[in-house]
Parts: sequence; C-alpha cells; structure tokens
Amino acid sequence: MTSPSMPLHIRIRRDLENQIRSGVLTPGSKIAYEHELMITYDCSRMTVNKAMSALSAAGLIERRKRAGTFVKLPRLDSTVIDIPDIQIDITARGEAYGFQLIDRRVRTAVTLKERELAGEDGRVLSLTGLHLASGKPLAVEERLINLVAVPEAETVDFSHLSPGHWLLEAVPWTQVENEISATDADIELTRRLGIEKGLACLVLDRRTWRGTERITTVRQTYDGTRYRLIARFDQA
Repeated sequence: MTSPSMPLHIRIRRDLENQIRSGVLTPGSKIAYEHELMITYDCSRMTVNKAMSALSAAGLIERRKRAGTFVKLPRLDSTVIDIPDIQIDITARGEAYGFQLIDRRVRTAVTLKERELAGEDGRVLSLTGLHLASGKPLAVEERLINLVAVPEAETVDFSHLSPGHWLLEAVPWTQVENEISATDADIELTRRLGIEKGLACLVLDRRTWRGTERITTVRQTYDGTRYRLIARFDQA
C-alpha cells in the first residue's frame, strides 16, 4: 500500500510495481500510456516519466518506441532470496516493533565503502540505530544510503522509522547480496544490545542494487539468542 504523503512519482511507481509483483500485470502486459497515467494521477508528464524511468532502471518494464510500455519478462538469473523486513518479522510473531536512531549524518563519500556505493564525490546518508522487539534491543543497524540514487532519503525522519522498511516501500530493487557471519559481542555491542560480553551474535551484511545503481549497504548485528535467519530455496 502506498502512502498519500509520498512524492507523487514514487506513489505512481509503487502502485505499478505492486501490480507487477502481485501478478495483476503479468510479463508482456501493456501498461497504460503516459497521457492516461497523467489523467489518472492528475499530474504532469515529467512526474509520470520519472516514475516510469525508475521502473525501467529496476528492470521491471520495457519501453518500446511507438509501441508503448510493457511488463518485462523476468530474468533467469534473478535472485531467489528476498530481503527480510525486521519490522514485519517482529510484528508477525506478535511483538511490538520499535526503531531508535542513534546517529544520522550526511556526507560526501570518503571511505572506500562509501565511494563504492555512491561514486567519487557522491553523497551518502549514514544511519546507526537499534531495532527493538517488545521494547528490548534486538539488533544494531549500521547503514549507508546512496543519495545520488535515492535523494529523497535525505528528507526522511528516521528517528523512529526503520530505514530498511522505508527503502522496501519506496525503492524497487533488482539485486541483493547477503553475507552471513557470526561475531562475539564486544564492549559496544554489549552496551547497545544489553547482552553479556562474548555472547555470540549473528551478523548480516547486505548490499542492494536497482539496475546498475547501488542503493544501500547495511550491517545488522543481532542478539544471537533471540534471532535466527531462515532461507528457503524453491527449485524451478
């Protein structure tokens, strides 16, 4: 579901993306002409074009000259692992979800990781926060968002809003890379998660792309006694 408070081009993009991912619009289906979408959403051609360009960059649609716009056939090498949404996971098991922002900074890409994400002289949004389950810390999140690819993220108030949940709602992704490891809780993790020093923690490092654009890189470190990650693979 899209929010009326979203910028209109994001709302149009999300509406069409939801129709594609839910199967309402199947591969090969023709999408409404831009002038029809302008009437439906009471907006300018520029707004519609911005939404369609984002869907095209995400590999969800194909724009053909003089023929129109069509839902793209799925790629054979598409990922089979979804991106888990901590907020949904926590609420699904009957617990109250919360997010607590610890640090927020906007800066020009300086480190190697930042330059790989946003390019030379690109800008990144750096966020550090805590995911809470029933008021108790469950995971520490350290995230970088590419402001070149997602400029609207700079104006979002993440004080109590999960950045990952917002990104899944606002930005279509086409590729994800997950790396799972473990670490012992150091002094910082002990303080933030409220656990004993040396306790095993689950670490999830993730990078996502939209087309060729890098969207975000994140490290989530979980209290290993309260969280487990399950991946299921379906054979085609």
